[in-house]
Amino acid sequence: MKTFVVISDSHGRRGAVDKVRHLFAENDHIVHLGDGSADLRDTMSAFPDKTTVLRGNCDFSYGEEECVLEAEGVRIFCCHGHKYGVKGSLSKLAARARELGCDAALYGHTHRAKIEEVDGVLLVNPGALGSFTEASYAYLVVHGKKITAAIVPLK
Repeated sequence: MKTFVVISDSHGRRGAVDKVRHLFAENDHIVHLGDGSADLRDTMSAFPDKTTVLRGNCDFSYGEEECVLEAEGVRIFCCHGHKYGVKGSLSKLAARARELGCDAALYGHTHRAKIEEVDGVLLVNPGALGSFTEASYAYLVVHGKKITAAIVPLK
């Protein structure tokens, strides 16, 4: 079993990141999906082998454009989402994940938490840690070939 803490769109609000920081040590993967990627620089130093940081449309120099993570034979596509038009439709995102042989895709950009399946691909948006909407993050568990995702409100 592998666990993931997935955050996005913190937009420099490091206080919100600090509220989930206690989860980082106890999970197998930490993922920031962009727009505030620099907010995880300290985390990258502390947990370099399990932290993945993506670059969003508001990030100019820090993070990967996109990547694929693997856990227990499950492939997970990660991106910010703006290049796939996620504010209008999730079909391009699902198609890209399928093209890469992924079972799931993690994305941000919309600031709206959402878990949905499109064309057989589990799509998970953790929402935003910034102050634009009710702050939230996603928690994923991969066990065997099964992925379980939950949205967790930030308190």
